[in-house]
Amino acid sequence: MSFARRIIVTGGAGFIGSHLCERLLARGQEVLCVDNFFTGRRQNVVPMIGNPMFELMRHDVTFPLYVECDEIYNLACPASPVHYQFDPVQTTKTSVHGAINMLGLAKRTKAKILQASTSEVYGDPTVHPQVESYNGNVNPLGPRACYDEGKRCAETLFFDYFRQHRLRIKVARIFNTYGPRMLPNDGRVVSNFIVQAIKNDSITIYGEGQQTRSFCYVDDLVDGFTRLMDTGDDITGPINLGNPVENTILELAEAVIRLSKSKSKLIYKPLPEDDPTRRRPDISRAKAQLNWAPSVPLDEGLSRTIAYFRALLA
Repeated sequence: MSFARRIIVTGGAGFIGSHLCERLLARGQEVLCVDNFFTGRRQNVVPMIGNPMFELMRHDVTFPLYVECDEIYNLACPASPVHYQFDPVQTTKTSVHGAINMLGLAKRTKAKILQASTSEVYGDPTVHPQVESYNGNVNPLGPRACYDEGKRCAETLFFDYFRQHRLRIKVARIFNTYGPRMLPNDGRVVSNFIVQAIKNDSITIYGEGQQTRSFCYVDDLVDGFTRLMDTGDDITGPINLGNPVENTILELAEAVIRLSKSKSKLIYKPLPEDDPTRRRPDISRAKAQLNWAPSVPLDEGLSRTIAYFRALLA
């Protein structure tokens, strides 16, 4: 007889976290969703609250958590520049103190633990596409450093706990992910463009729009998370999870206008400080170790996301 694993998802009421909670419940697992609701929203988890396998706890991971568990997905941290720059000290504390507290919990309960890291650990990369062995080009003093360096330090802590305490760790580096439940005001490029397009407002392009990103639909990312967590203890990561198809920001804007049938025009503004010019993951490791690659095409994912925002803004 197999028993349901008790799984903690920190940041579980957030955009990605709520999709992960749904996926874990669908697999028959017991889920404790932990969130302080800084960027997470109760509406994201309302459909799950009636499920006897689901529990919601308001808690800030910068403080210790005393519960029992078998696995931990540590997703807690504001992930868009608008939100992580609002309180940069708290952002760093969430990444660093949060990692220490969750690693301490994993050590006590002997749980397997996954850290949701980020492609921002590569900074403005001089290696393209980005491979996991690349150490990055990060400005430690800039306005994005609270997030970039916080996540880099979290990775350091995970591997130190692995070496020192033999913890069972997994580290996933998330590249630009989009989909339903993104916040309309989070300042990320996909949500910005879609909201502007639905309202027929001008769409803001920074620079000339030739900087590139690689956009991964949230369902594909969550599949990568669970595949990584299900691997044996010999696979720790870091593993890039993202879409290897590279698009310019201008191409994205044009796709959003086309799919939303918007009358929006494009306007151009200067590039923000430390904004990466190119971003694309090398996912060879994910393919080899997880048998994972994204499957949702950009047009399909954007169409689903546009439908979500239409309903939300209505």
